[in-house]
Amino acid sequence: MKWIIPVVLLVMVLPAMAMDPVQTGEKLLGVSLETPESRETQAYLGLSAKPAFTMDDIDADVVIVEIFSMYCPHCQREAPMINQFHDLLLTRKTSKPSIKLMGIGAGNSSFEVDYFRKTYKVAFPLFADGDFVVHKALGEVRTPYFIALSREPDRSWKVVLSRPGGIESPEAFLSTILELARGGK
Repeated sequence: MKWIIPVVLLVMVLPAMAMDPVQTGEKLLGVSLETPESRETQAYLGLSAKPAFTMDDIDADVVIVEIFSMYCPHCQREAPMINQFHDLLLTRKTSKPSIKLMGIGAGNSSFEVDYFRKTYKVAFPLFADGDFVVHKALGEVRTPYFIALSREPDRSWKVVLSRPGGIESPEAFLSTILELARGGK
């Protein structure tokens, strides 16, 4: 009988504590990440060599962020498809809008992110989020999760896609991103 009150309180309090994922149409607030050491990665994202950067520092019209975890079997299974998507971005015939892809390892250390990168041959930038700072800022989403951001005229970032799960195909995902970045629904 003693446990009924604590359980009822938990049932009432936990849903109220749950965060909603970042929503389409929202502006993304600045979250700071450590600047990658790799000059190639810095060049890909258009970053300077300063110690940290925010999304505002990325030189792109659209940024797609995959929230993943090294321990997520869905992320592991999805990695080859995401690699194909990245290859498609690099071989597009047009450079407009410029689209960059990056991954955030929710709860993953640099070691775990590097392990994921090497094991699944990921060529796009991956960042550790060992303390869940970015993960919390994005609403503590499950993995994998995709967020696409479109650069606004005032240089802020607007969320144009926010969804869990994998991608249907690289081509279909790119088509969706391009439509949403142009203001489609």
